[in-house]
Amino acid sequence: MEAQLYALGHHVIRTYTQHILQMDLDILDPLPAGPKILAANHPTTTDPFYLLALSRQPMRLLVTEMAFKAPLFGDYLRGAGHIEVRRENGRAAYEAALAALRAGETVGIFPEGALSPSVDEMGRARTGTVRMALEAGVPIVPVGIHVDRRHVLTVETTIKDMTEDARWLPLGTYAMTVGRAVTLTGHVEDRDYVRQQSAALMQRIRRLAHVGARRVHAAAAFTEAIPGHYR
Repeated sequence: MEAQLYALGHHVIRTYTQHILQMDLDILDPLPAGPKILAANHPTTTDPFYLLALSRQPMRLLVTEMAFKAPLFGDYLRGAGHIEVRRENGRAAYEAALAALRAGETVGIFPEGALSPSVDEMGRARTGTVRMALEAGVPIVPVGIHVDRRHVLTVETTIKDMTEDARWLPLGTYAMTVGRAVTLTGHVEDRDYVRQQSAALMQRIRRLAHVGARRVHAAAAFTEAIPGHYR
């Protein structure tokens, strides 16, 4: 049942991103085979779901507990095998993701640990992504996301006992740029190394997001330069 539910959700997301959302996806290097971590910045609440569109390979997403509290949708997330991240027990999500990687699965994660401070600004990476990669012995694939802030809707959202300011992007351009996989060679107990690599990972993601932004802006400028084009 889990595989069928995941396949259904994946089909819905790919259909939506291909026909309604203006998805701009550029994979600069083929995704490595086998287990891996896809690590992206987090400008909008919709990022975990759009991340599914970049590959046909099954992926377990780390998703905020608030989404799991939503009627029906929360049941779907559990049934499809995604991982709940609880505020008071982040360690459980870490262990679940680590177990998935060791079982040969791919995990999607947002190193900032929460929504980015703003649509255009990224936060600092927490160390969990790098530590997880070192413990599981898997590569990290950095993913940079760029969105048009004009299409982002910030809405105070309440589900059961939780209230958050959610940023939704139902329409508009959504650019994802997937970089080359990075394989780390240090030791998970080397705290300085883990912190340095976490900062370096976020810098890679930042550069990829900027690449996506330039791609989108260049396409917009080209379109506007076409004779007879009107905004």
